[in-house]
Amino acid sequence: MPKLDVLNVSGEKIGDIDLNPGIFGIEVNEYVLHDVVKNYLANQRQGTQSAKTRAEVRGGGKKPFRQKGTGRARQGTTRAPHYVGGGVAFAPKPRDYSYKLPKRVKRLALFSALSAKVAAGEVIVLDDIAMDAPKTKDMIKILSNIKAEKKSLIVLPGVNESVVRSSNNIPGVETTFVGELNVYDILNHNNFVITKKALETIEEVYA
Repeated sequence: MPKLDVLNVSGEKIGDIDLNPGIFGIEVNEYVLHDVVKNYLANQRQGTQSAKTRAEVRGGGKKPFRQKGTGRARQGTTRAPHYVGGGVAFAPKPRDYSYKLPKRVKRLALFSALSAKVAAGEVIVLDDIAMDAPKTKDMIKILSNIKAEKKSLIVLPGVNESVVRSSNNIPGVETTFVGELNVYDILNHNNFVITKKALETIEEVYA
C-alpha cells in the first residue's frame, strides 16, 4: 500500500497517510493516458478557423480568355485555387472537434496519472493551506518550504479564494479543485500538491 508523508506549510513532516492502492498504486496505462489527453486537447479547440472556397471569393465571373486558339490551357475563372486571389482548395470551415470517451476510460486514465505521480515521487501532501488574505509572497514561501518551486498543481477540496488569488501570479503554478481534476493538468505539472482533505475526498469519491 503506497504511503506518503504529510507536511505542514513550513515543510515539516507531521505524519503520514496510507493511499488507496486501487487509485494511487495501479499499473500505469500509457495508451489510455494518451487517449484521454488527446480528447481533452481536442475538446479545448474552438474550431473557428475558416477560409473561402472558389465559390465564395468575390469576382471571377468573366472567362479570362477564349476557349480555343491561344495555346494555353482552358480557364473558366480567375478565382480557381491556382490563381492569385483565388479560393482555397478544401478550405477549412468552422467545426466541432469535441468527442466523448467512455467514463471507465477516463476513470482509468485518472488513476493511471495519479499512480504515475506517486511512483515518480511528485506528490506532496499538505495538512492544510490556510491563508487569511491573498498574498503571493506567502504562497511562494510555502512552495519553497515544500520544495515545489517548479510547475506545480495545487489541488484543494473546495473553493479557497485566498489560495487561488495568491497563486495566480506565480508562473507555472495552477490551482484546481477535486471536482475539476483532469488528467492533462496532472501530467502537465512537475509537482502534484494536494491537501489531506482533498486527498481523502478523492478516495471517497472513487473508492
